[in-house]
Amino acid sequence: MSRETRAERAPRSERTGNEVARKLRADGGEQLATADGDIETAIRENHPALITYITAGDPSLEDTKAYVEALDRGGADLIELGLPFSEPTAEGPTIQAAINRALDAGTTPAQFFDLVDELETEAPLLVMTYYNMILQYGPSEASRASKAGAAKPQNKPDVRPFVERAADAGLSGIIVPDLPAEEADPLRDACDDHDIDLVFIVAPTTEGERLDRIMSRVSGFAYVQARLGTTGARADVSNATHDSLARLAGYDVPKAVGFGVSEGDHAAEIVAAGADGVIVGSALVDIIADHGAGDAPAAAELEAKARELKQGARRGREEAPEPEQP
Repeated sequence: MSRETRAERAPRSERTGNEVARKLRADGGEQLATADGDIETAIRENHPALITYITAGDPSLEDTKAYVEALDRGGADLIELGLPFSEPTAEGPTIQAAINRALDAGTTPAQFFDLVDELETEAPLLVMTYYNMILQYGPSEASRASKAGAAKPQNKPDVRPFVERAADAGLSGIIVPDLPAEEADPLRDACDDHDIDLVFIVAPTTEGERLDRIMSRVSGFAYVQARLGTTGARADVSNATHDSLARLAGYDVPKAVGFGVSEGDHAAEIVAAGADGVIVGSALVDIIADHGAGDAPAAAELEAKARELKQGARRGREEAPEPEQP
């Protein structure tokens, strides 16, 4: 299948079917990529999925473009791009430092979306940011109309301009760590209208009615938080990961585990425990931090790391116990 630039592709609402492209990856395997960028399909068809995160603009937008393409070549099935925010409460020191570097480089939401417009990847792209960034992105049509003398719009969160721009750029999903499921309906509705998945993070302590509420609103995949606290590479896999995956087993949505995943062995253990995918961020951001702007070896190291993680995830699939027969 020939590739168009994301900016040239028709809006998601105008694309139909579930055409699948096959592509040999750098790790020797075969990736299946849906033509419409559907997240759940990408995870299920490429099971177990590798989901990677880097911060857009760290250390520059030009470098970010090269890094995203390297992760795509290395085996990433989904790629999260962090939109820098000055108060990233869910992030550990590694990603906080990356966000600061991106902000120091002058990265803005407008530049972020321009970057996404230019990217050509087989892996669907998601944005990870904080709710205030979405609310402050720009006025809606209703707000502009009110300034022109029309009726005053209802007092609701003004999230549609951000979602509209995300859809235009070709983003497939949005992750908002500080948005409670109870307050997510305006964003959920806007995402539904533009065929964008809204991914929620499920903490190790989430259960009962609150867990049901989150899982009723999530789409694409559930982001399973491997441990309490903030993001950051760890030396081992938390026992909470196994408990969380067991608790979520009855929900029919893919589950991907993040927070602390940094090695192929971690990916293998998590997939063997029942995850549909692994999410890796800080380990990749560490590689970027070790290199300066325009340093070509960083892209090569990111590609190699993605390959290691994808191979680990596949190994975990082979090690997973056979499901019990009813």
